Amino acid sequence: MSKPKIRHLAIMSRNPDKLAKFYEEVFEMEVVDRAEGQHGIPAVFMTDGYLSLAILPCALQGESAAGINHFGFHVDDMDKTAQLMMDQQVEDPKMRPSNRPFAEYRGADPEGNLFDLSVHGYEKVEYRAEREGKKKEPV
Repeated sequence: MSKPKIRHLAIMSRNPDKLAKFYEEVFEMEVVDRAEGQHGIPAVFMTDGYLSLAILPCALQGESAAGINHFGFHVDDMDKTAQLMMDQQVEDPKMRPSNRPFAEYRGADPEGNLFDLSVHGYEKVEYRAEREGKKKEPV
């Protein structure tokens, strides 16, 4: 098995479009998706071709503060990763909502820092229904 790799960061922003424009112009990142966010503000998903960046809306009435919200690991084997986490006495990873296009699971370290886990990876937008559809296709 290859070593898990951090491939995704999520930043809470008061103005996701403005922040996305910054990363686009300064670091040549590309917008790969936009999605409905909280408080009527869209979320923006970007990539540099290797790392994906989710810029998520943040408002004063929201539950999260501005700044880093979570990061994500690309793993080869979800079951093995979940078992290794539980061996460390942390809660087993939970499936992400089906409307999340990148990561399949959410976990937390012993300090409560959140991270996503994905077997399919962060390189492209792929919703749960698409992943499940692939499993049903004959090989």
